[in-house]
Amino acid sequence: MIGKLTGRIDYRAADHVLVDTGGVGYVVYCSDRTLAALPGTGEIVALYTDLVVREDLMQLFGFTTLAEKEWHRLLTTVQGVGAKASLAILGALGPDGLARAIALGDWNSVKAAKGIGPKIAQRVVLDLKDKAPGMMAMGGTVAQASGDTPAEVIEAPAAAPAPAPRAETTAQSDALSALGNLGYAPSDAARAVAQASQDAPEAETSALIRAALKLLAPKG
Repeated sequence: MIGKLTGRIDYRAADHVLVDTGGVGYVVYCSDRTLAALPGTGEIVALYTDLVVREDLMQLFGFTTLAEKEWHRLLTTVQGVGAKASLAILGALGPDGLARAIALGDWNSVKAAKGIGPKIAQRVVLDLKDKAPGMMAMGGTVAQASGDTPAEVIEAPAAAPAPAPRAETTAQSDALSALGNLGYAPSDAARAVAQASQDAPEAETSALIRAALKLLAPKG
């Protein structure tokens, strides 16, 4: 299994790049959002990858973050969502946007992805709603590679230091943990935190918890 590639971009196409890893070129398919974030032709790139092997086909899919890769893996477990549909959803929403949409039950946002109909969008939200809390806490952006001789990198046993999580992600994760300790169901807590984060994107943990508790309070 090829888990990560580091190399130079030989060329860019509409839905993939060719990454040269010291003389061996890999065609790596990416979402529109990921392609837009990659450096130019001739520059060094590092991508987490997922290899799909079928009877008559082998395709490599690339992601700039572990969160995006994990969402891709989860999306492709949903009936009717293949690798290309997963990339369309991630390209439209990104990992954070997808987590919020699922936590809030907002299948219309998922449906906005190219080629995704209402039934598939609803199935994605329903099947993955319990995954959103854990995924909202994920980070893992790949640091840009450096060096004159790029080489294929398969996940090494000794992991590199993880990048510092964004304050927003940390606040959401801490708020989810606090609500869980108070006895709220993960899906309910995730929806409340996602809504509170949407209403106040710069809110710190304590403010998120207070706002989420208000949303979770019984109405009437």
